[in-house]
Amino acid sequence: MTMTNKQKTTIIAILVTGLLATAAVLMVGRGGDDHDHHSGHDSDHERAREETSHAHGDDKPSVGGASAPTAAPAQDAVRLTREQILQAGITVTEARAGTVQGALSFPGEIRFNEDRTAHVVPRLAGVVEAVPADLGQMVRKGQVLAVIASSALSDQRSELLAAQRRLDLARTTYAREKSLWEQKISAEQDYLAARNALQEAEISVQNARQKLTAIGADGGGGGGGALNRFELRAPFDGMIVEKHLTLGEAVAADAAIFTISDLRSVWAEFVVSARDLGNVRVGERATIRSTASDGKADGAVSYVGALLGEQTRTAKARVTLTNPDMAWRPGLFVTVNVLGAAQQVPVAVVAGAVQQVEGRTVVFVETPDGFRAQPVTVGRTSDTVSEIVSGLEPGRRYAAANSFVLKAELGKAGTEHSH
Repeated sequence: MTMTNKQKTTIIAILVTGLLATAAVLMVGRGGDDHDHHSGHDSDHERAREETSHAHGDDKPSVGGASAPTAAPAQDAVRLTREQILQAGITVTEARAGTVQGALSFPGEIRFNEDRTAHVVPRLAGVVEAVPADLGQMVRKGQVLAVIASSALSDQRSELLAAQRRLDLARTTYAREKSLWEQKISAEQDYLAARNALQEAEISVQNARQKLTAIGADGGGGGGGALNRFELRAPFDGMIVEKHLTLGEAVAADAAIFTISDLRSVWAEFVVSARDLGNVRVGERATIRSTASDGKADGAVSYVGALLGEQTRTAKARVTLTNPDMAWRPGLFVTVNVLGAAQQVPVAVVAGAVQQVEGRTVVFVETPDGFRAQPVTVGRTSDTVSEIVSGLEPGRRYAAANSFVLKAELGKAGTEHSH
C-alpha cells in the first residue's frame, strides 16, 4: 500500500512528538535524583556540624527566643564585706572640689656642692713621705693630709732664716748708730743709713714669710728641724672623696692629689627645656625624691642657667639641699618637682587613691558589694592631692586609704579567672 506525502508527514510528526515527550520524562527523573542526592549530602553535613558543636560545647541559642547564658561577673569588681574592709584598713571618702598645687617634674642627679668642694694641690713639687689621710675619711680644717719633702720649700725657709738674721743685725746697728748720733758722736748720715738698712731687713723678712704663707707652710722647720718638710692640710671640714698619691710618689706643684667636699650641702641638678623655663625661677619651692628609696627633701631653686646648650637646647638648674645625715649622696638619681601656684579644681581625690591596673589609671569606687575599678583621667598632681579630669563625678565615694589592697585583690581575682 502506497502512502501519500501527507500521511508520511503525519507519521514523522507523531514520532518526533513521542521522542520529545520521552526525553522530557527522562530529564525530569534525573533532576529529581540529583536533588535528592544533594539534599542527602547537605543533611549529612548539617548533622556532622551539630555533632561537632555538641562535642565542643559550642551550643548557641536559637533566634527564636532561647534564653542566653548568664553573663560573667565584671572583671573590675572586688567583692568585700564590711568586716574585710575594716580589717584591711580601707577608708572611704567622697570626691569633692579641692586645691592642687601643680608641679613640674624633672629627672635629676645629686652632685657635689662645687662651692664647698676643693681640689687640694701641694703648690710645691716634692716626694711624698707620709699619707695619714684615707679615702672616704672625714677630716677637720687644718688636719694633716700628707707630708711632702720639697727642696723648693727648703730654699724658701732658708731665705726667711737669712732675712731674720739680717734683720737682727740691722736692729743692732740701728740702735748703736742712733745712740751715737744722739750723743753727737757719729754723723747723721750714718744714723739714716742704719735706719734704712733696718727697714729693708724688715721688708725682706715680711716677704719671705708671705711666700711661705701663700703655699700653706709655716716659717719654722718641720719635725726635727727639717726645712724641706711640708705638711699639706685640709682647707675646711669635709670628706675625702678623691685621693691620687701614694707613699714615695713624686708629685708636681699643681697636681690635684686630694678632693675634699663638705657633704653637709649638696646640689640636685636637673635640666630644663626652653618651654619650661618660664615656670622654673630662682627661689621657687621644690621637692626632691629619690628614685631608689623613699627619701624626700624640700628646698628652693638656687640657680637657673642663662644660656641654652647648643646641642640639647636646655638650661641647667639646681636646688641646694642641706644634707646633715649624708643621706643624699652624689650620683644618686632623683626626681625634682618644682612647685607652682595652687589652683582650685572641681574634682580631686587623695593622691594615694590613684592606682595603675593593667595599664589603666583607676580609682576604686564604692559599690553595694565592695568596690569597682573606675578608669579616670588624672590632671595636675601634688604630693597629697590629684585632680580628676574625667571618669569620676563629685560626691562619689571612693577608697582613699590602702587602695593598693584592692589592687592586689583585683590582681589575684584576674589570675584565678585566667586559670
